[in-house]
Amino acid sequence: MADIDNKDQAEMDPADMEDVEEVEEEETGEDENSKARQLTVQMMQNPQILAALQERLDGLNGSPSGYMESLPKVVKRRVNALKNLQVKCAHIEAKFYEEVHELERKYAALYQPLFDKRSDIVKAAYEPTDEECEWKMDEEEELTVSKQDEMKEKAKLEEEKKDEEKEDPKGIPEFWLTVFKNVDLLSDMLQEHDEPILKHLQDIKVKFSDPGQPMSFTLEFQFEANDFFTNTVLTKTYKMRSEPDETDPFSFDGPEIMCCTGCTIEWTKGKNVTLKTIKKKQKHKGRGTVRTVTKTVPNDSFFNFFTPPEVPENAELDEDSDAVLAADFEIGHFIRERIVPRAVLYFTGEAIEDDDDDYDEEGEEADDEEGEEEADEENDPDYDPKKDAVPPAECKQQ
Repeated sequence: MADIDNKDQAEMDPADMEDVEEVEEEETGEDENSKARQLTVQMMQNPQILAALQERLDGLNGSPSGYMESLPKVVKRRVNALKNLQVKCAHIEAKFYEEVHELERKYAALYQPLFDKRSDIVKAAYEPTDEECEWKMDEEEELTVSKQDEMKEKAKLEEEKKDEEKEDPKGIPEFWLTVFKNVDLLSDMLQEHDEPILKHLQDIKVKFSDPGQPMSFTLEFQFEANDFFTNTVLTKTYKMRSEPDETDPFSFDGPEIMCCTGCTIEWTKGKNVTLKTIKKKQKHKGRGTVRTVTKTVPNDSFFNFFTPPEVPENAELDEDSDAVLAADFEIGHFIRERIVPRAVLYFTGEAIEDDDDDYDEEGEEADDEEGEEEADEENDPDYDPKKDAVPPAECKQQ
C-alpha cells in the first residue's frame, strides 16, 4: 500500500464514518466472525479508510509499550548497564566480521586457480582432458538419460551431418550471457541490445581489498575485443563498513555496503546502448510552424550498472536514487556470493532448480494451511461465502 504524505487525504470523511456505523448497527446480534468479514469488505471498498488505518499502524510500528517508563529508577539503571554490554557485543561482532573478511580473502586465493581454469575452458584457451570431462550422473539423471536414448539415436545421424557441415564451436559459447538470462535478478536488467555485447563477456572476477585497507570488493567483468567499446575490463567497486554506528550501535547487523563506484565505458561511436536518440516535433505558438528536434536521452541497459547514482556525503538521496542503489547493492552482493562461485550451476539451471524447490516446499505448506481453513469454513453452519467476497484492491504505484 502506498504511503499517504498528505494527512488530509488520510482522514476519514464523516460520511465514511456514518457508513461504518450503519454497518455496525445492522450487524448487531450477528455472529462476531460475520461482523468482522463484513467490516473488512466495507474497509476494502473505501481507500480513505484504508489510508487512515495504515497511518495509524505506521504510528504504532516500533512504539514503546510504556513498560520501561514504569520501572523503578534502580532497575532502569541496571538496564542501562545491559545496554552498555550490548554495545560492547556489537564491537566484538564487528571484529568477527573483519576476520571473516580476512578468511574470504584467504580462500579467494585458493579458489582463483579453479576459476581461472574455468575461464580458460569457457574462452577455449584450454581443452579439458577426457578424464576432466567425465561426470558421474546420479540415479535420477541416469533415468532421464535412458528415456532420452531412443530420441538421441534417431537424431544421431542428423546431428553428425550438421557437425560435419559447421565448424566445431570453441569453448562454451555465450556462457555468461546464458547465466545472466537464467537468473531473474539479472535477466530483468538485460535488454535485447545488451545481448550481442554480453556474448563477448569471458569472465567475472571478485577482487577483495588488500590487508589493512578499508573493507571493499571489486567485480571485474572481462571482455574479449569487440566492436562496442575499447575496454577489456569493466569494474564495479563496493565499499563496505563493518563497525557499529556511534549514533545507533544497536542497528549493527554485520557489514553493510556504503557506496559503490563504476567505471567509464569507452564506447565506439554509435554503439553506446545506454543512450538513445529520439525525435520530437515542436509547433511554434505564434507562427504555427513545425520543426523536428533531435534529443539524446538515457536508455534502459544492463550497462547502466556501471554508472550508479553518486552518494552525497552529507545529503539524503531522493527515493528513486535510493531504490536504484538498494537494488544495485543486492545485485553486486548476489554476483559476488552466488554467481561467481557457482556459475556453471546457473548456466545449466541446476542452481535455479534448487531455489525453485525451496519455494515449492513453502508453497505446499501454505496450500495445506489454506486447505485447513477452507475445511473449517465448510464445517461452520453459519458461514456465508458471499460475505467473504472481497473486491480486488486497486493497484497503486509506490
